[in-house]
Amino acid sequence: MSLTEARPHSTAVGMGAQLVTRGLTKRFRGGQVAVDDLDLEVPAGAVYGFLGPNGSGKTTTIRMLLGLVAPTAGRSWLLGQPMPGAAASVLPRVGSLVEGPAFHPYLSGRDNLRRADAADRTAEASSSARRVDTALERVGLANAAGKRYRVYSLGMRQRLGLAAAMLRPRDLLVLDEPTNGLDPQGTREVRSLVRELAAEGTTVFVSTHLLAEVEQICSHVGVMSVGRLVAQGPLAEVTGATASRVRVHSRQPGDAAAVLHRLGLTGVAVEGDRAVADLGAAVPEQLVAALVRADVAVEQFVVDSPTLEDLFVALTGEGFDVER
Repeated sequence: MSLTEARPHSTAVGMGAQLVTRGLTKRFRGGQVAVDDLDLEVPAGAVYGFLGPNGSGKTTTIRMLLGLVAPTAGRSWLLGQPMPGAAASVLPRVGSLVEGPAFHPYLSGRDNLRRADAADRTAEASSSARRVDTALERVGLANAAGKRYRVYSLGMRQRLGLAAAMLRPRDLLVLDEPTNGLDPQGTREVRSLVRELAAEGTTVFVSTHLLAEVEQICSHVGVMSVGRLVAQGPLAEVTGATASRVRVHSRQPGDAAAVLHRLGLTGVAVEGDRAVADLGAAVPEQLVAALVRADVAVEQFVVDSPTLEDLFVALTGEGFDVER
């Protein structure tokens, strides 16, 4: 797909998707446009990584999706139902963690979850204790469940927020920076948890600034820049939209460049002791053979495949965090 082609191709809104937006826009007083004409489409069962630098509109988008903020224009659907009209029936099937969890500081982790569970009118009261204990165990807080929330570290608070989002089986999880404040071990545990949830059939929409997180757990990706969605689709397809480059290191870089140009490669240039070009549909082994036949001494032949970081920089012109 084209790097600038972000609109879905399906003719029916929501076909096979759990989260869909059409023309979603948020304009604040004063004229600032936080989200501009957004068309998202998150397939059922996907782990969708929602990427973008700070201020690109990710959190505002999530708040609109959950009915926390009214859009200026456009429409959205969760689980095939229009929002916010169907919020009462849809949101009990959606777990969310947005801009960090908010709990009562004087209550324990367990009691906070009990209150959250009691607020769900669709949940059976008789099984509340089991749901709370299961959620605490799943996020690794069973041993700290009796401690007051106010003494929890940032990472523990984030874990409790995840537990609240998973008190019941959900069809869709919407997570805003779920590994914020976690140490490396906690980050790995959350990644593993997301994989487990996806394997169980839950669709996961995760906003993050960590490229390593996306590359390890996401099947699909969307990239935001200045309020607009500049690319989306399967991760391999989106990263593959950036052309691979070849580097031929040689004592005869000019001759190597001439051979590459003669073979039809584009973007041919000489950079110091190497010739570079866009690989396109060419076969690397055939290129090396042609260089050798032309008496070009090839010291090193490298194919540089695009990474998610390359894509992000190409689309937004900004750097990005690769690791925590």
